[in-house]
Amino acid sequence: MSCFSFLKVMMVLFNLAIALGGAALLGIGIWVSVDSTSFVNLFGPLSSNVLQFVNVGYLLIAIGVVLFALGFLGCCGAQKESKCLLIMFFSIILIIFIVEVAAAVVALVYTSIAETILQGTVTQTLKKDYGNIVQVTSIWNQTMSDLKCCGLMNYTDFDDSYYMKKYQQYPQFCCSNNTSCTEELAHNSSIAGCFPKLLDEIRSNAGVVGGVAAGICVLEIAAMAVAMYLYCHLDEK
Repeated sequence: MSCFSFLKVMMVLFNLAIALGGAALLGIGIWVSVDSTSFVNLFGPLSSNVLQFVNVGYLLIAIGVVLFALGFLGCCGAQKESKCLLIMFFSIILIIFIVEVAAAVVALVYTSIAETILQGTVTQTLKKDYGNIVQVTSIWNQTMSDLKCCGLMNYTDFDDSYYMKKYQQYPQFCCSNNTSCTEELAHNSSIAGCFPKLLDEIRSNAGVVGGVAAGICVLEIAAMAVAMYLYCHLDEK
């Protein structure tokens, strides 16, 4: 088997796996969007934290669609030996790679700004929906129970909230005893917020996250190299 034929077969199999993975993520995204409670029950407290900051269902659907489209382009481009499909595949992978690098740089340089934006948006949702929308309340309750935390940053996130106006007290998770959770008790209990706890979990797994990110970058570079090799050698075949 020639080098061209070998790389063609590898390209087809690789992108078939990507397409199947994209279809799986698409299915999971739809599941999370329809029934987020069962998703939280299956994957535990970290997933419930993530659901507070990102609409995981729609994110997975978007990623699934992109991966499926990429897999389809790469698989068909290699199988049909189409220069048009191969260059489209190469261009999309290149764009994704550039966006990933840019996002990583922005995340490292502007971490504090990103945290400020996140705090502003999530805190407003917490104030408005906790105690008002059953699904949001359930997810936050499980998060605060499992991680032993209170609010996003601390108990003050519930000041002037729907829950505070209705019950005239803070959620029980914000106090270390089982009595009515007043402002004084919440302050003296010093229960940490869920956002710092989530950051601690992420940092404790930073090596795994970094390894996965590096592996994805290597695969993207390899995919671009193979796509360009096939594109350049189609005329010679």
